[in-house]
Amino acid sequence: MFEKLCSLRPMWYQIGKINEQVREIMRGHPEGVHFVCYSQGGLLCRGIVSSMNHNVHNFISLSSPQAGQYGIPRKWDRYMPANCIKTNIYKFFYTHFFQNHLSVANYWNDPHHQTLYRNYSVFLSHLDGSTPSPNMSEYKRNFLKLHRLVLIGGPDDDVVTPWQSSHFSFYDENENVVEMKKQKFFQDDSFGLQTLYNKKRVHIHTFPGVVHKKWYANRTVFNSAILPYLT
Repeated sequence: MFEKLCSLRPMWYQIGKINEQVREIMRGHPEGVHFVCYSQGGLLCRGIVSSMNHNVHNFISLSSPQAGQYGIPRKWDRYMPANCIKTNIYKFFYTHFFQNHLSVANYWNDPHHQTLYRNYSVFLSHLDGSTPSPNMSEYKRNFLKLHRLVLIGGPDDDVVTPWQSSHFSFYDENENVVEMKKQKFFQDDSFGLQTLYNKKRVHIHTFPGVVHKKWYANRTVFNSAILPYLT
């Protein structure tokens, strides 16, 4: 539905359009459905399960930057000064214009400019509770309807940065990776992640040797961390 350049449209815009189709599918399957969502799609699916009254049983997040993105795909290094872009792009992304027009800006999480992130982000910081939102209680209530949350990622992913973001871990201000359970949104249980974890409804899988574009075609990943949650 939102392929190639269309995937750059703002996250809430995409979610609004996808919701129309998802509601029809859910109405046709009142017994419940599963979500298998890859890359940016994992954040779109999280936005859906947070913002609508759903019947999703298992939400499988496949190499998705659930705690945000702070990095440029490695393969771009040969074409452009990736580190310089990573360091300075917040000046553009943390503006109303880019927040209203570009999906990646909606989940760009610069650990060195957290005040700007909280003040300008219109998507991820609201889902996490980093930015106060009048919808936070609704987001948490809907998120807690999930039976299982399955988080899949690995150290050889060459797009999601840090790769541990796929497990809700992220950089601190020194770019050291802080694990999920030490993240403020987990400790505050702002959207229900700690509750799901304590009820043993969060399942974390790590696979080395898988680059970003190969996740959805990897047979080991599918057999070990996707198929068991589809029954």
